[in-house]
Amino acid sequence: MSAVSDRLPTFPWDKLEPYKKTAAAHEGGIVDLSVGTPVDPVPELIQKALIAAADSPGYPAVWGTPELRDALVGWSERRLGARGFTHHNVLPIVGSKELVAWLPTQLGLGPGDKVAYPRLAYPTYEVGARLARADHIAYNDPTELDPAGIKLLWLNSPSNPTGRVLSKDELTRIVAWAREHGILVFSDECYIELGWEADPVSVLHPDVCGGSYEGIVSVHSLSKRSNLAGYRAAFLAGDAAVLGELLQIRKHGGMMTSAPTQAAVVAALGDDQHVQEQRGRYAARRTALRDALVKHGFRIEHSEASLYLWATRDESCWDTVAHLAELGILVAPGDFYGPAGDRFVRVALTASDERVAAAVERLS
Repeated sequence: MSAVSDRLPTFPWDKLEPYKKTAAAHEGGIVDLSVGTPVDPVPELIQKALIAAADSPGYPAVWGTPELRDALVGWSERRLGARGFTHHNVLPIVGSKELVAWLPTQLGLGPGDKVAYPRLAYPTYEVGARLARADHIAYNDPTELDPAGIKLLWLNSPSNPTGRVLSKDELTRIVAWAREHGILVFSDECYIELGWEADPVSVLHPDVCGGSYEGIVSVHSLSKRSNLAGYRAAFLAGDAAVLGELLQIRKHGGMMTSAPTQAAVVAALGDDQHVQEQRGRYAARRTALRDALVKHGFRIEHSEASLYLWATRDESCWDTVAHLAELGILVAPGDFYGPAGDRFVRVALTASDERVAAAVERLS
């Protein structure tokens, strides 16, 4: 059995520790903008739903309660434009990261199979391929790849880390290409409700998929929209045949969302007001940080959606990390997300209003 170090890349966040210590030594304390973990309270109606379901002594169903499936179907049709969905078109998962990491293995991929993902991307796409011992390839435009051997194509719009949004025309072209070559598409759309200068579109929109969900699945999370990162609440939507196979595999693996979390998700997806309130908080923080970074000499690229600003001073990302750490501000170096990000940093909007204000003051 091979060592973990042979199968997986170095965990990138360990490299940030010295800079975190520098930032923490600032007299005003650290402003940690390096990770995208929510800091605002869980909305009260969701907490109440969780508490009301606390007496759940039995095992929950991997497929979720009928009420949960109703909520997933209803939200997918209302928010994504999906049409004709049934319970077979949705599947709850235990947070989106476990799905990304274990999907190639659950799909039965292995040596000789290829997993493709964006050149600037969430590192777990590569990790998932490595865990399955499959090959992994990064792309600028997937339709320019040699399709031979590609079994899984990851899309990510809005993007983590860049905030880039794929247009409806781009998505339509990519889906058509993937179908032509028999390639399964998984579209990570966890930031779809956080568009600022663009209106993100799902691969499940009829204008993109032509009203057929064959060969396409979208991934959604409640971590950002509802501050539920601690609940591990996410789901898949799309091709019923693919989800049916994953359901059987996940039953065998015991990959079940807790019953109280399922109840909380029903409440969260049934309420849009808390999402708009949270969007307002992030919008204000985004404006303040963006203006301060630009005045400080940064250039912001993409960033039209998601919870990050993709910023550069046209220098090594580690030089930028060090510069900001001296100001007590911690950000993520762009090369965490691929070599193409080596002159950028990712600045998260997930800090309290007080901490964001402190960062703005230090950048001024």
